[in-house]
Amino acid sequence: MFLSVFDMFKIGVGPSSSHTMGPMVAGARFLDALRALPFAVHGLRASLHGSLAFTGKGHATDRATILGLAGFEPATYDAARAETVLAQIADTKTIAPQGMGPLTFDPARDLIFDYGPALAGHANGMILSALDAQGDVIFTETYYSIGGGFVLTAAEQANAKSAKATARANVPYPFETADEMLEMAANSGQSIAAMKRANELRFRSEADLDAGIARIWDVMNACISRGMEGTGILPGGLNVRRRARGIHEALKAEAGLNMTPPHTINDWMSLYAMAVNEENAAGGQVVTAPTNGAAGVVPAVLRYYLDHVPTAQAARIPDFLLTAAAIGGLVKHNASISGAECGCQAEVGSAASMAAAALCAVLGGTVKQVENAAEIALEHHLGMTCDPVKGLVQVPCIERNGLGAIKAVSAASLALRGDGDHLVSLDVCIETMRQTGNDMHEKYKETSLGGLAVNVPNC
Repeated sequence: MFLSVFDMFKIGVGPSSSHTMGPMVAGARFLDALRALPFAVHGLRASLHGSLAFTGKGHATDRATILGLAGFEPATYDAARAETVLAQIADTKTIAPQGMGPLTFDPARDLIFDYGPALAGHANGMILSALDAQGDVIFTETYYSIGGGFVLTAAEQANAKSAKATARANVPYPFETADEMLEMAANSGQSIAAMKRANELRFRSEADLDAGIARIWDVMNACISRGMEGTGILPGGLNVRRRARGIHEALKAEAGLNMTPPHTINDWMSLYAMAVNEENAAGGQVVTAPTNGAAGVVPAVLRYYLDHVPTAQAARIPDFLLTAAAIGGLVKHNASISGAECGCQAEVGSAASMAAAALCAVLGGTVKQVENAAEIALEHHLGMTCDPVKGLVQVPCIERNGLGAIKAVSAASLALRGDGDHLVSLDVCIETMRQTGNDMHEKYKETSLGGLAVNVPNC
């Protein structure tokens, strides 16, 4: 099992890694497949299934699917150009991807929201089809957006499941569980970040690795800064007002006042996380950490470390992100980071676990304490549902990231107060999360058919 730090932290676009970035990636992949066909294609069709159908419009899945078929990709997304292209497609009923167009595509007819049973491979499924001049399907592919911007074809999904039990990556430290991670660390004397770095260097140079990690943090930090300056109402119809700027201004005004209570530090953590997730909800550039819906937790805790911990060192940023990526990889490999599979415990819970481990590490925690921090944070998100009101990544998602950051810092602090020995292991906690997700009713897994999504008036 090897998931790169650049797999866990992808630069992309809001509001959802699974519902926005994933369909856009699928569309681009489908175009590549079409370009290799020996026959002509005249039109395109897309059908969305499961959670992609139920909350697709709130998550901009319709827009993302069309843009993916037009050749857009998350890492290079140009918002202004996207609006122009969407307007052209709506007007001409054609898509003109590079080297292929024009292809017939009427969004009102050829983009189908199928509210029936989900496809067999995953809750986030989509079928993309190529049509001949008579409108008959001549080529089709099924894609699954499995969370965090990861996309697999149906064949890849089946192969991944069958290979999971036997495949082991050719890296120096091929840990697939937390117990293996602890054992390898004990035997090698290496930290989690050092082992993760050694694994990464199997595939890229040290200069490329360091430049890529620096780029991740630059985008994360810029997202926080933009979010703290943003004003107005978030799109989607809930009339949710952006709050980060007002909170930031109030905190700056209170800074240095003797009356400022100690718990105000929680407001700073919430501010950083909410700033990111308000940017995400507005469709801005974010980094999956491990998903868009949970994108605020890891950068908020890292910003808290840098701005509020007196002993903080910017040189520890790579160790922070490498440690977080290692923990996120364990969760994804052994359970899920997808809200559509396991609820928000898999998104904000996983993010808090990653951030807690990373903070514990840069504060000098032992490997056992780091594993303990990750476990504490995940354990206290178990059972958390994914029930976005109106299918938007706004309520309760924005505030939930703030509370996730606070829990992550608390978990790291508790772990550092101990010696690393604890009753519930991270592996047991991850497995419990997986089982809880399997048992969770579908209406609580990013379908907006239960919970807050149906009990809060949203129109």
